Amino acid sequence: MLEKIDVVHFSPAGNTRKAALLLAQAMAGRTEEYDLTRPHNTGRSFGPGDVVIVAGPVYGGRLPAVMLERLAEIQGNGAFAVTLAVYGNRAYEDALIELDDSVEKQGFRRLASAALAAQHSIVTQLAAGRPDQEDAEEITRFAEEILSKYEEILSGKEQPGNYSVQGNRPYKNWNPMQAVPLVSDACIKCGLCAEKCPVEAIPREEPEKTDSAKCILCMRCVSICPEKARSLPEPLMAGLEQKLAPFRDIRGKNEWFL
Repeated sequence: MLEKIDVVHFSPAGNTRKAALLLAQAMAGRTEEYDLTRPHNTGRSFGPGDVVIVAGPVYGGRLPAVMLERLAEIQGNGAFAVTLAVYGNRAYEDALIELDDSVEKQGFRRLASAALAAQHSIVTQLAAGRPDQEDAEEITRFAEEILSKYEEILSGKEQPGNYSVQGNRPYKNWNPMQAVPLVSDACIKCGLCAEKCPVEAIPREEPEKTDSAKCILCMRCVSICPEKARSLPEPLMAGLEQKLAPFRDIRGKNEWFL
């Protein structure tokens, strides 16, 4: 087991962070987090002696553009990266290969990669409660394989990045849905949603409003509202639930590459 591992994550609804920390805790005695969800990070530099988990959610088969922008402020400088694309039970498509390309561009050496299933951030009936105990056991086995490979790399028996992940280049085109969460009369204007919004789409003085030009439908404001006052428009939710209905009774697979 490693003494310490760093976890860089973009996790508005918390599911990506949950999956990443399960892996981190199975790999190291101590974990240090760097939260890309916060809008005013100052960047971070790592070095050849570091092992870093870089985790992001899958939005429509891609990574959120804002995550990639913030990841570009991080310098790997030869650090080892374990990349995680966390998807909501449908498919991860090009998100993992996009993440791998991004970390290499930032100077990381790929150690291992995975696509992990977690509860869908919008249609929460999909993969509800995941990652669960079965996932945790699988992630622990994956951690053991990563640590074994890491030792082989350090001894010169193995080379980093000598594997391929699923996905296509060029990446698929994807345009976010043009909608924002609605606010009900239950809103007490506590301002928590405005404080925690990753893209500052909610004015602190008027938290009942949402800037549609900024909102990325990450669902953070919906998930953290203490009064449950925020939700997506019912027609949009109904359409998404119908679209994703075929995946409701399927247990999405965790896939490993190393």
